[in-house]
Amino acid sequence: MIIYGINPVLEALRAGRVTELRVGERGGGRLPEVLALAREHGVRVHRVPVEALERDSQRGVHQGVVADVEDAQSYSIDDLVRGAVGTPLLIVLDGVEDPQNLGAILRTADAAGVDGVVRQTRRAAALAGAAAKASAGAVTHVRIAEVVNIARALDELKEAGVWTVGLAAEAGTPYDAIDYTVPSALVVGGEGSGLRRLVRERCDFVTAIPMRGHVNSLNVSVAAGVVLFEAVRQRNAKTSGSGVSGVR
Repeated sequence: MIIYGINPVLEALRAGRVTELRVGERGGGRLPEVLALAREHGVRVHRVPVEALERDSQRGVHQGVVADVEDAQSYSIDDLVRGAVGTPLLIVLDGVEDPQNLGAILRTADAAGVDGVVRQTRRAAALAGAAAKASAGAVTHVRIAEVVNIARALDELKEAGVWTVGLAAEAGTPYDAIDYTVPSALVVGGEGSGLRRLVRERCDFVTAIPMRGHVNSLNVSVAAGVVLFEAVRQRNAKTSGSGVSGVR
């Protein structure tokens, strides 16, 4: 796949996934850092006109660099659960189609130490391009399991001992009343439509972030960040011995 922008390309280089690099004929800013890392990893670098970068990035903010990157390793749900560092914490994306939101969620997932992301192969934003740029390179680090059917994926998570928590604006249970110290998967829906009915019905709990202003919901990537870091807070509190309170 193709990614562009300084941070995404640097992270892909650090992950050893870049196969070829194209940079502008005139470089500045942090481009020398990119070139030095490319030499360190033995990656071929081509100087190209800016028009070629504009074409390859589809006129995205490429910052003078575009890279060809190996496709990410394929993971199963079982891989994500078994490979978790400590108690599993996952996020499931039910039809997130905006690449900016996808990238922001991946960036937050990486920052929160999430053990993996489950997403559907259709009705989903591509991982390359704008999503990779919005993720600031997290797309090359977060483990992703792509599935055909999200509802069935939730059943598989339950069989693996993971509690599923759906996020819906109209739910009656506040998000911080849930116990995330157990194996947990946060399930978020697509922009505008939210969780689909069958997916919502499969969730063990459905919760909401209370709104105190004039709008009735948050952007999906912001909402995911709020709940993921509540999970981190609870887990840190449990580790330190202060305890948490939840609905279970």
